Amino acid sequence: MIISESQWRDAASAHARRAEQWTVPHLDRRRRAIKHPVMDFLFDYYPYSPGRLRTWHPGLGVRLEGAWSRPSLANHYTFGDDGWTVDPERADPGRLDVTLRILRGTQSRPAQHSCFGMHEWVMVYRLDPTKLRHQHENLRVDPDVIVDTVDHVGLRCTHIDAYRFFTSDAEPLNAHIPTRANQPDIEQPGCIHANMDLFKYAMWFQPYLSGALILDCFELTAFAREIDMRASPYDLAHLGYTSIRVETPEGRREYAQVQQEVAARASDLRTALIESLTELEFATTRVVTGTSR
Repeated sequence: MIISESQWRDAASAHARRAEQWTVPHLDRRRRAIKHPVMDFLFDYYPYSPGRLRTWHPGLGVRLEGAWSRPSLANHYTFGDDGWTVDPERADPGRLDVTLRILRGTQSRPAQHSCFGMHEWVMVYRLDPTKLRHQHENLRVDPDVIVDTVDHVGLRCTHIDAYRFFTSDAEPLNAHIPTRANQPDIEQPGCIHANMDLFKYAMWFQPYLSGALILDCFELTAFAREIDMRASPYDLAHLGYTSIRVETPEGRREYAQVQQEVAARASDLRTALIESLTELEFATTRVVTGTSR
């Protein structure tokens, strides 16, 4: 596919405008040194700048006519007679292999919706109050309620990057021991954090994926992050977030319902990522073997 300069300039501008609904408020808060316990996560935990999120790429196999070249993109694109295109030779085959094994494995398993959002609870389980992650926010429940809730609900976390934030008292209570080594074998599509991580995998391969897919993944991550923190033991009503009270049976049912909504949206995006990265894998293989010459 070949895109004219006027077409890709329009696409890049539309992409930047769409990204600004998240980047502009974040940059404004950062200038004023205002912390946000929900939205900061999207740019701090996932270490991708607002500028990078605003940057549009056409994706693998698309050629751009006109003055596309710029220093910041020099390592990702190559120029041919019919325009600029991303160079699959620059992709990291090891990272690509790991990512596809995780995505394909996750997509192949049945979803579990029985963790009930205990992630933020176990981060404060039997923890000294002075060591809370969100020091500027108040807990909406007493520490004893946190302990009782975690003990009653139980822990069934399958996600390594959630599990590693457990307090030392909470770790032995988990039904699994997630590791980097077993991540491709135990990650499952009901996990809200595995679904948020679709944005991470998209950004790992940003030049080779379409800008629309990148922002679709980010949008889902933003929505899932809200659910994650609404189900937390923090009181975020002053920021406009209604709590999902997972310490109650009604709250756990509500959480399971929205968790299923996140999983359904994530399934389509995971499929799109797998398809795009499989194409990239094929392209990189052709480059290595020389069959593209």
